[in-house]
Amino acid sequence: MNLESISQSIAIVHPITLSHGRNAEVWDTDGKRYIDFVGGIGVLNLGHCNPAVVEAIQAQATRLTHYTFNAAPHGPYLSLMAQLCQFVPLSYPPAGMLTNSGAEAAENALKVARGATGKRAIIAFDGAFHGRTLATLNLNGKVAPYKQRVGELPGPVYHLPYPSADTGVSCEQALKAMERLFSVELAVEDVAAFILEPVQGEGGFLALDPGFAQALRRFCDEHGILIIIDEIQSGFGRTGQRFGFPRLGIEPDLLLLGKSIAGGMPLGALVGRKGLMAALPKGGLGGTYSGNPIACAAALASLAQMTDEHIATWGEQQAQAITERFARWKASYPFVGRLTGVGAMRGIELVNADGSPAPALLANVLDAARAKGLLLMPSGKARHIIRLLAPLTIEPEVLEEGLAILEQCLAEVG
Repeated sequence: MNLESISQSIAIVHPITLSHGRNAEVWDTDGKRYIDFVGGIGVLNLGHCNPAVVEAIQAQATRLTHYTFNAAPHGPYLSLMAQLCQFVPLSYPPAGMLTNSGAEAAENALKVARGATGKRAIIAFDGAFHGRTLATLNLNGKVAPYKQRVGELPGPVYHLPYPSADTGVSCEQALKAMERLFSVELAVEDVAAFILEPVQGEGGFLALDPGFAQALRRFCDEHGILIIIDEIQSGFGRTGQRFGFPRLGIEPDLLLLGKSIAGGMPLGALVGRKGLMAALPKGGLGGTYSGNPIACAAALASLAQMTDEHIATWGEQQAQAITERFARWKASYPFVGRLTGVGAMRGIELVNADGSPAPALLANVLDAARAKGLLLMPSGKARHIIRLLAPLTIEPEVLEEGLAILEQCLAEVG
């Protein structure tokens, strides 16, 4: 693998070169087969080269490969936004825009929040990940490696503890931290928005406490503060529902979408209350490639397959298979910690004898699994949580094969 022309600031988890893929399997240029539990880091909920998505891409490529929507609208963008606004389970009629990525959706959400409220401060959470662009770096609740050597970042941004059964931070503790923030560091009237993930992705598949979410919703309504919910990784069926926020019992004012929205094509979206999405002057939102027709066609083909019945079935099958295996691993290997997440969005924590994170052990598991034909992805602040992101459409026998390989690796490294 020749990386001489590639920036050395790009970290590569698996030193292989992929050639092709089919659903939950990929092959490298040497012809070796791997079961893919990475799924493009949550991009391929419908698998590699999903037939309906590929067909839609091919058909659209013969009609219109690109046009900038703000120069002249095109049909795929109009159709996708109409269907997307129906697909998102909101009690209000939303409006939105398409972007090139999830990070770009987050950037635009910051602009909308500032423009709509006239305020500047944003509050995010420890362990958060919202992108690698300059503004989204400041939202991330982790310094290394994303913020190192970057210097001063756009702000103001403040962080609070992330309350979750998976972090040990209670709703009460998080609310007390919020109370301290507003009494010591920040005037509440200066806050434009809170931004949160229903289930943190990079943070280790940590599920937000619903009681805190509901208390936060009441607080924000009282003080005229927006809630931005980031469903870039947790969305489109990964949690066993269309999105993760209904589990919290709240609705977002602005919703960030990306990753599995378009079956592997680069696309994101920002959806929210119509009044908010019209807060900026005309020309304040848009982009040259945002809402590319081919990406839109892929997204339309993806949405057509994401029925509630399919999503529930996929989530239940993966959750059952993973939790059954995990119970055996937990009983057999003392270094196996918690099972984090919900639905088919699951993380397996590896710990040392004293309960501290064990990133070195996880690195050994990743290497051993790859040698046996299984691709895994780390997560968590200490990179000690195995992130399971197999396609939702994975065949049951392939899922079991992958979990069996993981079990072999746990037995070997332990």
